Amino acid sequence: MAVTLTKQQARRFLLRKHGLLGEHRFSAKEGILEYIRQTGCIQFDPIDVCGKNAELVLQSRIKGFTKQMLYELLYEDRKLIDYFDKNLAILRLEDWPYFERIRQGYREWGRGREEVDKIAEEIKENIREKGSVSSKDIGFDEKVDWYWSSSKLARVALESLYFRGELIIHHKKGTNKSYALAEDYLPKELLEAGEPYPRELEHLKWRMLRRISAVGLLWNKPSDAWLNIWNLKSQERKDAFRELIDEDKLIEVNITGCKDTFYCISEDCKLLEEVLETPDYKGRTELLAPLDCMLWDRKLIKELFDFDYKWEIYTPESERKYGYYVLPVLMGEQLSARVEVVALGKKKQLVIKNIWLEKGIRPTKKLYDELDRCFKRFMKFHDCQELINETSLLEKSNNSRE
Repeated sequence: MAVTLTKQQARRFLLRKHGLLGEHRFSAKEGILEYIRQTGCIQFDPIDVCGKNAELVLQSRIKGFTKQMLYELLYEDRKLIDYFDKNLAILRLEDWPYFERIRQGYREWGRGREEVDKIAEEIKENIREKGSVSSKDIGFDEKVDWYWSSSKLARVALESLYFRGELIIHHKKGTNKSYALAEDYLPKELLEAGEPYPRELEHLKWRMLRRISAVGLLWNKPSDAWLNIWNLKSQERKDAFRELIDEDKLIEVNITGCKDTFYCISEDCKLLEEVLETPDYKGRTELLAPLDCMLWDRKLIKELFDFDYKWEIYTPESERKYGYYVLPVLMGEQLSARVEVVALGKKKQLVIKNIWLEKGIRPTKKLYDELDRCFKRFMKFHDCQELINETSLLEKSNNSRE
């Protein structure tokens, strides 16, 4: 099956798929689970300038979302779990068996393995006695080689056992993680489930379908959307695409003005029909996360939205074009701006440090009013009480309205 879309229709399809255009498709806790079901995972990053990445992804899509909802689904309801998918991620607990390859890989190799193996049973016995522990609770202060730098053996051991699937994250307090035994919290049928796809190509196809669904549209070419899918090289990717097309699991999407062919999952057939039949949707103004699922392939976003986005957090300050932690701003069907915003929790203040409008976006009163409403919702999301504008752009806007 193949369909042809204009660029505008392709943008609408992506935005409707992500619940970012028209009325909210996702609401409250059930909406979180439904959204993660279609994306497979949402990327986790611990940096919290104006919310952690996973929280930012959800606040733009889930009606009534609060940070506590995500925490409860992870550490109280246990319907979600932290683990590796698109790098560190949050995924549904029921997907646990599909990542046995990753767990087995960490059992067989990894830095600090010899040191960890010597104390693994002692740590697990410690957890059996206490219920859950953090690296601060168990001693083992000597330094060992770790992935990013040398680190305390306690941290290395807990993270290694977590990577291997013997431990899970029991809860978090700020950035401090406490671990518990997986066998105490995961259903027996998940722990004992066999590898769902023993054939390597079948596993790769499953992973790739998740990533295509996560972004909405993808092409058969190298992409950051494929990150952390082990053994997915060019030939394997081409073989997987060929089989997925033959099995009618993908729909070919041709976009007017684009030389490349795109693909979406066959389950999105009705959504494609809806977009083709609907002349217009009500637009919303939303702040998107820097590692938002829809933005995983930055070249694709440049192609379809003419929005060139780079997360400059790891760019030296002198080389940054915008700022340290800058969020894309969706206005209706366009990525119209980017904003540097900081949430000061103790002061209960949300600070708008800078706004950059995209080329061709006119600074109208309607635009400023939309941004103002968006920032006030964002302020409420952070439980802040004061909105502080440090931008000359907004100051000019306020003066023009007087």
